[in-house]
Amino acid sequence: MNDPTALSSALTVRSLLSESAGLRLVLLAGEAGLGRRIAVNRIQKPGLALAGFVRQVQPERVQILGATELSYLASLPPQEARHGIETFMAIEPACIIVTKGLDVPAELFDGANRLGVPLLRTPLRSSAAIEAIQSFIERELAPSESVHGVLMDILGIGILLMGKSGVGKSEAALELVMRGHRLVADDLVEVRRTSHNILVGWAAELIKHHMEVRGVGIINIKDMFGVAAVRDEKKIELVIELVRWEEWESADRIGLDDQTHLILEVSVPLLRIPVSPGRNVSSLVEVAARNRLLQMRGHHSAREFQERLDQALADAQQRRFRDDVE
Repeated sequence: MNDPTALSSALTVRSLLSESAGLRLVLLAGEAGLGRRIAVNRIQKPGLALAGFVRQVQPERVQILGATELSYLASLPPQEARHGIETFMAIEPACIIVTKGLDVPAELFDGANRLGVPLLRTPLRSSAAIEAIQSFIERELAPSESVHGVLMDILGIGILLMGKSGVGKSEAALELVMRGHRLVADDLVEVRRTSHNILVGWAAELIKHHMEVRGVGIINIKDMFGVAAVRDEKKIELVIELVRWEEWESADRIGLDDQTHLILEVSVPLLRIPVSPGRNVSSLVEVAARNRLLQMRGHHSAREFQERLDQALADAQQRRFRDDVE
């Protein structure tokens, strides 16, 4: 049976090593194996594998050795420790990471170099290292795509503004920034789908914190409004499509017509807002964010209004029936 955590694509141990800023990984041995694939996104602690029970050890998976595993190896005679290490490495793990900056036994060094298994070390504790490595792997290998639009953080709600070029997405976003909301990405939004089917958007490094405003040019939102006016990434929770009024076909006057927009096979709630001269689009977007926030808390104004209307009509019919009977 295939492992459900196996990934459709893979990255290499070399890529993981390059993420040294957060993980602070150092290569100790096994440089020849830096091209090995990391093909499973779950991290494993080998446990009894060092004693020869390798049935649960999966190839192409990051293996973590902490104080417990190294203490066990230190308690073994050198020949027995060497045999356990070689049996473990023969399973072809992606790499082995020693945590807490612990000293590494000579048998582990020798086995890594001889069998070409990258041996790395981090000062992080095992739990922190596992969380950081798994987060990095999931982020790097998550399905992703680029979307034309503007991503904003409005009242904590990630809103993706979409629409044809020139419809006013950036201008609306700029006014929202001036109201105290935060820009994530303008013009081109990079989106990835996490393992929990959550969509996260961010800006490419080249255009990060920048916005194009017609008639003004390229501006740096962070420099102009401060660090509180931007954020690096945000979960996408609502899509708002801006549509020119003359292209608008019909409007949902009450708000009962639930629409969705598909991104990376994930359905996101969608609102379509007609745009015309004189309409304050930024105010409408902010109101939509507030309304979405209420809906997430269980208050759906349109449905509650419809229920009261239906009840009022039912009561009126019942009164007329009683009057006719009397």
